[in-house]
Amino acid sequence: MHRRLIVPSALAASLLLAVPASASGGTVGAPGIGDPYYPASGNGGYDVSHYDLRLKYQPATDLLEGTATILATTTQELSRFNLDFGLDVSEVRVNGKKAGHVKNGEQELEITPAAPLPKGKAVSVVVRYAGKPSEVKINGWTSWVRTPDGAVAAQEPESAAWWFPSNDHPLDKATYDISVSVPDGTQAISNGTLQSRSSKLGWTRFDWRSSKPQATYLTTLAVGKFDITTDTTSDGLPVVNAYSKDLGANAGAARASIERSAEVAEWLTEVFGPYPFDALGGYSPNVTSGFALETQTRPFYSPKQFANGANVSVVVHELAHQWYGDSVSLKGWKDIWINEGFARYSQWLWSEKEGEGTARELADYTYAQHPADDPFWTVKPGDPGPDDQFDTAVYDRGALALQALREELGDETFFALLKGWPAEHAYGNASVNDFVSYAERVSGKPLVALFDAWLFRPTRPEALGAAGAHALRAAGKPARPASWTKIEATNSVHDHR
Repeated sequence: MHRRLIVPSALAASLLLAVPASASGGTVGAPGIGDPYYPASGNGGYDVSHYDLRLKYQPATDLLEGTATILATTTQELSRFNLDFGLDVSEVRVNGKKAGHVKNGEQELEITPAAPLPKGKAVSVVVRYAGKPSEVKINGWTSWVRTPDGAVAAQEPESAAWWFPSNDHPLDKATYDISVSVPDGTQAISNGTLQSRSSKLGWTRFDWRSSKPQATYLTTLAVGKFDITTDTTSDGLPVVNAYSKDLGANAGAARASIERSAEVAEWLTEVFGPYPFDALGGYSPNVTSGFALETQTRPFYSPKQFANGANVSVVVHELAHQWYGDSVSLKGWKDIWINEGFARYSQWLWSEKEGEGTARELADYTYAQHPADDPFWTVKPGDPGPDDQFDTAVYDRGALALQALREELGDETFFALLKGWPAEHAYGNASVNDFVSYAERVSGKPLVALFDAWLFRPTRPEALGAAGAHALRAAGKPARPASWTKIEATNSVHDHR
């Protein structure tokens, strides 16, 4: 949940103006994928299908050496194209031939192949590079965090540019093979399944594979000394959880929470349908940050989230993202409600299951906390703007929208929607408008007014459900549900700054 805002709206506007006219057509791939919230993110002209990363990392010096092989297909004729990347590059080859390369700005690696690439052509790009990721600043910061015994790459909306070259936007998802060599006695944790582990001359190599499409920001790497627990689910999925050996007083609470991942995922299959990936787990490294992130198959948890004891609610939130955010990813960052509204509502449903307050009781209480003049209601979850993309209102007002939908449709249709959506859009991308259209089609009801009231108007809706059939009014003071404190505690991890 979570995130650090990278490009404020003023800077976003300046970046849009900075995109050269030649990038919009012809044979030069655009330096951005076209997201107005983050104009510098992603690139145009090609679609990646697979990343093969072969890395070597030395924790003592923070030196990362890598060879990235990127398999892609051109979507236009290309005489030049970009990758998002911040480290120093020594060589680039396109289809086996040396290619020209130059760094433009903080994150644009411009590549000129030996000959123009025709549209629709399969392309392999090999990039050799090295550097110290924690010293590389893009927009004034780094997503690569050093720990006492290693480092971690986990951030949203961008983290890849500090450790591998990519088309860094959720619209271009791909599969991954990530092979990492680290000093003996140190482990490398990443997404998916561990394919092999081998040691030679003081170094141990870990080979991880993600077999389903994965967004770049959901790709993670953690190097350090971990206690690792392994198991399998009742369906045979491998479960890998990892904990830094030096979590201190938070260690017990972190384990008590994350070790319930398989149980939570099993329950979520009843709500959202079959688990979409081939691995499960989570990890908690020794970092000073306070956020969590739904890194695919293996969510990242800052130990601070467990400073007040175990909190399974945050595990519910991050695992719900495996369906809503990871398998079905947003088309543009303005569609963040597709991720966060559903993940927050899953926490309300878990509370309902645990007998700690129904979703309706949590909706009543949430609504009552925010009078009509509260700035909370000025944030529009359906298109919050880059400055408010991870505002608490996106989560709580976003969940209120789902409760309004539930009361409008009834449980049978509502829960059919929750299962049908990730099945229909599995491993793809979708927008808020796509969900509105889907809900209307499946329910057979006009729902635009309901979603407009809860997601797009900068005012407090007067009732739960635009038609007013089910009133949600702050008459009196609703009792605080027992789960409220644990759910509210996860609000503090929305900010990545």
